[in-house]
Amino acid sequence: MTTNGRKLTPRGKERRQQLLDHATQRFAETGYHPTSVADIVGGVGVGKGVFYWYFDSKEQLFLELLAEAQRDLRRTQRDAIASEDDPLRRLEIGIRAAFRWWAGHPEIMNLLQFAATEKQFRPALRQGQSVALGDAVTHLKEAIAEGRITDGDPEELAHAIIGLTGHLSRELVHRRGDDPERVADLAVTLLFDGLRGR
Repeated sequence: MTTNGRKLTPRGKERRQQLLDHATQRFAETGYHPTSVADIVGGVGVGKGVFYWYFDSKEQLFLELLAEAQRDLRRTQRDAIASEDDPLRRLEIGIRAAFRWWAGHPEIMNLLQFAATEKQFRPALRQGQSVALGDAVTHLKEAIAEGRITDGDPEELAHAIIGLTGHLSRELVHRRGDDPERVADLAVTLLFDGLRGR
């Protein structure tokens, strides 16, 4: 792993991760703007020089937090569907894995909601959404080609899936604290059976 053009030792990777983890908690608890670099390094017990060895700025650190969260969610889904050949089952398993992931990472939801309000962070969110959209489109195209679902625009369908699951994750899992398995059941039923129960 490299950071700011430097190859990191195992100890360097560990220190960098400590900074990321503490920053995540601070940002989630007190907000991005009120959290200073001094707050972040103070919680880890290092000086500012250590921070700037790994990150150019607080903004760069935050962007890396967003990117790593999006990568981790995608890895979780990819691992969950790795042995599944059926494209519709891959979609369902991926949706269920995502709800479990969100339930285990409430602090990330706080960061994403903040990032959506800040111009400098929106492109990073759009990039992550674009990757998620592409993954869903791949499964949907395969399901359409196999005649498993009605022919339609796979990109539109993918937007519907991401929109529904994102909203339910935010409002039911994150805000209300509902059981992610039950919310996943709701999402899967709506998406796969439709409101008429077909």
